Amino acid sequence: MLDAFRADRRAIEGLPIRLVIALVIGVASLSVMMNMLTGIQGLSTTELDVRPDPEVIGPEEQTLELTVVGADGSAVADATVLVKSGSATLDGVAKGTTDEDGTVRISVTPSLRANQDEGTLTVAVKPPAGSGYVDRRGNTKVLVVRS
Repeated sequence: MLDAFRADRRAIEGLPIRLVIALVIGVASLSVMMNMLTGIQGLSTTELDVRPDPEVIGPEEQTLELTVVGADGSAVADATVLVKSGSATLDGVAKGTTDEDGTVRISVTPSLRANQDEGTLTVAVKPPAGSGYVDRRGNTKVLVVRS
């Protein structure tokens, strides 16, 4: 009987249909499980956060010093930092790249709407490529207060 299988050149055509269906379902299930495992990304990723200085500014031109840090508080170099409108508005998006100390200086000119006494600017981080860092949670916002 083993010689009959070796001599059979039909490949999958000679298999029972139930075995073919089980094989297809098994491969599909394995694919889904592997996708779930790679989506978790294990312990190799570290969440980033931003420490703005100052945290509270007025609605005039300001230079923000933003430090990007990992979960352990260490500075992260070569991260791209974006400052965008929140409830306070900016004309466009301000961006910069952190230096070896994990710090970037970005000039912003926020504005508040009429009858609005305070608002926020949103800070987002794009981690360096291939670094194992992620930025999925919200970062510290910069508070804009009218004097």
